[in-house]
Formats: sequence, C-alpha cells, structure tokens
Amino acid sequence: MKYRRKKDKDFWQLARAYLHDFMPVVRNQSDKSVAAYKQSLNSYLSFLENTKGLKEEQVTFDTFNRSNIKDFVGWLCEKKYAPKTINLKLTAIRSFLKYCADEDFELRGIYHDVCTVRKVKEEKKPIEYLQPAATKAILASYDTRTAKHRRNRMILILLYDTGARVQELSDLALSSLHLVMPNPYVTLIGKGRKTRNVPVMDKTVAHLRKHLEEFHPDLTEALLFYSRLDGKPHQLSTDSISLILKTAAKKARDICLEVPENVHCHLIRKTKAMDLYRNGVPLPFIMQLLGHESMSTTSGFYAFATLEMMSEAMNKAAPAFDESEKIWKKTVIKKLLYSLD
Repeated sequence: MKYRRKKDKDFWQLARAYLHDFMPVVRNQSDKSVAAYKQSLNSYLSFLENTKGLKEEQVTFDTFNRSNIKDFVGWLCEKKYAPKTINLKLTAIRSFLKYCADEDFELRGIYHDVCTVRKVKEEKKPIEYLQPAATKAILASYDTRTAKHRRNRMILILLYDTGARVQELSDLALSSLHLVMPNPYVTLIGKGRKTRNVPVMDKTVAHLRKHLEEFHPDLTEALLFYSRLDGKPHQLSTDSISLILKTAAKKARDICLEVPENVHCHLIRKTKAMDLYRNGVPLPFIMQLLGHESMSTTSGFYAFATLEMMSEAMNKAAPAFDESEKIWKKTVIKKLLYSLD
C-alpha cells in the first residue's frame, strides 16, 4: 500500500528538520551522534540509488517500506558490514521514522511496518578489561621527573578514577573540580551536554591538589589539562590524550606481560566500571558513573562480565578434592558399585 502525499518534498523537509533541529536542539545530541545518524540515512539513500535506481528527487516515504528495508539489511550484509554496524543503521532509520510519525499521524503505518524488520544477530563477546596488575603498571608508567610527565600521570589517574570518556576528560575545567567537600567529586559534561557528578578517591584528590599547585598556582587557567604553544595554554585534544595512554601502555608492557597490545581510552573506562562491579557496586551506580541513559545499556554491556565472577565463586564453593583419597576403593563405595541395589 503506497503512502499518498501532496508533496514529495515532505520527506526532505522532515529529514532536514530531524537532523538540524530535532536531534541537536530538542534531543540535545552531540555533533558526532547527529553525524552518525546522517551517515546511516545517506547509506540507505545510496542503497536506493544503487539497487533500486532511485535518484534523490525520487525518494519519498513510499521508499521506506518493509521490503526495501529488508533488502537494505541484506545489501549491507553482502558488503561485509559488521552486524553491530548494520543494527545501528537500522536503529537510526527507525528513530527517524518515529520522529516523522510523531510529526505526521499518517506516517505511523510506515514506522510500525519498518519496526517489524528484525535486526541482524550479533555475536556476544565477553567484555574486555584490564587486570589489576596491568592497570597499575599503566598508571605508574610516567615518572615524576618532568612537568609533562607529571601532567600525563595525572591525566591517566583521573581517566581511570572517574571512568570518563576521553572527550569528557579533555573538556574538564577548574570549575569541574569540587575538592573542598565532605565527598569530593568531579563534574563531567557528557553526551548531549548532560552533566553528571562522579566521586573521586582520596588518593586522587591528593594528586589533584599537587597538580593544581604546579599547573594552576593562581587558579586562572580555565582548562584543567592543557599544553602551551606560543606561551599560551591550549586544550589537549582527544588524540593527544589517546597518544599519552598508548605511550604509557607501551612502557608498561615492558614490565607487565598482562598489558594487551591495543590499549585505548574506552578500555580504561570499561576497566574502572568492571573493577567496581567485581567489588559489589550495584549496576545502577555504575550506570550513573558511566553516564548511560538506559539501564539496559549497562546491564547488556556487562552481561558476560559475570562469567569470571561465577567461575571464581564456583571454585570457592566446591569442596577440596584430595587425590590421595580414592573414594572408589572404600568398602562402602565398592558395595554400591558392585551390587544391584
């Protein structure tokens, strides 16, 4: 059943409104999130042109039907896209159509029809995180002989203790620190400019005080972490922070074999959350620390994390087995084995 509208350009009007008004303004989504959704919609438009022969001016809401969406998923599979990537693109299309359905009641049929298209099955893998020895080696990889090394060490300590995203760490300002409090904390600005308060350990507070004494003696620099170029402070980019971590991991790998080859900022974030989880911190607290909007994101993220914990618990609960005591040689056991009882 085709969807009849007076103007074919309604699709493009709603698409622009969705990407330029609704997502960044109403939903307060970050530029990266908007770009990702735009790329997903562009992928579908490319599919329509390459497989259906439809030019941009021919694209209407009629082209967003269940049959085309299923073919789109198959097209992505043929191009060897990862299941997770395919599902993210499908989610973006559904989200766009939901917005359109809310704006125009007549479009609800299209939205509900597309929602019946099943996502691609993803292979669930255990969460990757650092073992305590590896974490310790990385955090201690920078010495304190130079100011730059002391700054880099502080960056890694705060990256781990707060579980911050790398962009959140880059954006930290002096006003983000609340150290003169009964329970010191740091305010992080996350996705969609949403803020959250994350408590920091006493050891981290002590490190931060020393950092402020050295790098912010008059408390005039707005950025907590910066580099000086031409005598002026400049914000550390996310790439710079990632490079600081990779250099630390390379140094740590020389003394600790448990440090993996690919160490990135998000791995430190997952490690912090996992360390809390393994120490009995409830998932709602971890959800708040990570800045996840949905509990399902957190619980799904750590669904396989319990494998190691369950294994350890089972080993502790299992009675010790003495190999020298062969139970089948006991008289009582032999009677049970060689009888019809």
